[in-house]
Amino acid sequence: MKFLRWRVGLLVIASVLSLTVAPANAAQSLSDVQRQVSQLQQDAAASAEGAQAAKVQLATLNRTLHGIRQQASAQGETVAQLRKSLGSIAVEQYKSGGLGQGLELLFSSNPSLYLSAAGSLAAITRRKGIQLRKYSTAQQRLNATTMTVNDKVALVRATQTRLLAQSAQAAAKLKEVEQVLAKLKKSDRIRLARLTQAANDRDQKSSLAFAKTTGGISGRAGIAIRFALRQIGDRYVFGAAGMVYWDCSGLTMRAYQAAGVSLPHSAAAQANYGRRVSLNALKPGDLVFFGRPISHNGIYLGGGKMVDAPHTGARVRVESFGAWFGRERFVSARRF
Repeated sequence: MKFLRWRVGLLVIASVLSLTVAPANAAQSLSDVQRQVSQLQQDAAASAEGAQAAKVQLATLNRTLHGIRQQASAQGETVAQLRKSLGSIAVEQYKSGGLGQGLELLFSSNPSLYLSAAGSLAAITRRKGIQLRKYSTAQQRLNATTMTVNDKVALVRATQTRLLAQSAQAAAKLKEVEQVLAKLKKSDRIRLARLTQAANDRDQKSSLAFAKTTGGISGRAGIAIRFALRQIGDRYVFGAAGMVYWDCSGLTMRAYQAAGVSLPHSAAAQANYGRRVSLNALKPGDLVFFGRPISHNGIYLGGGKMVDAPHTGARVRVESFGAWFGRERFVSARRF
């Protein structure tokens, strides 16, 4: 009997322990899922930013290609006009007798008239030589331009392929997020959504509090910072550039547009603008870039902070700035 009571007591203790430990393990598991989802969303944002870089490059290539094609069209018209001019000269020479006039001298009763005609023939021959040289030069230029057009067309096609691949990769990462969430029980998905909402609310509250401490920054940097900070709480969306949704380079582009600086909608492209500054020389307003190839950027605020649009599922916020953004390393900074 005592043994039975002892065994029952052990079972009760074990049950109590299971009740107290299980929630902790579940919470830890849910926390792991939250980190996994966040990383996948960040990876998706990196791929989407790669697609945005390809989109900007594609637009530039298409503008260049349009200009080259217009140049080729104009050169083609020049070649056609020169060919027509050469045809007129040939007809004129044929009508004047061409080289047959040399025989006429043998039988001419009026050498003066012949010499006059010969002078005209020489002038026509000189005109033909000049026009031939012009035609040859114009044809060479047209051929070179045509080759350039073909090269640019190949680049456009390659860039279009890269754009589609990067977009597909971003979509695949978000699909992984859906698959991870689908494996959770409904109650855990609800808890995870609440945890994410709570984290976003905390980020927004702390971001707004920090924003109040950033006054006194003048010039373009100050204008860009104030613009970006006014967007705190707005949601991240691939390829968005305001005024309700943003991606990282869309936010920085609009912020500096407000300050009178024109930037493309791509973090990688923006990294080629402005003046390069080192990590230990950063000032508020500098754009900071992460990843190789560059896949994220934000605006440095000072005090080890930056404002950015992080990734799907997050909002524009102020967050810690350091040598890393997730798995992406800090690579450069630019000042305007």
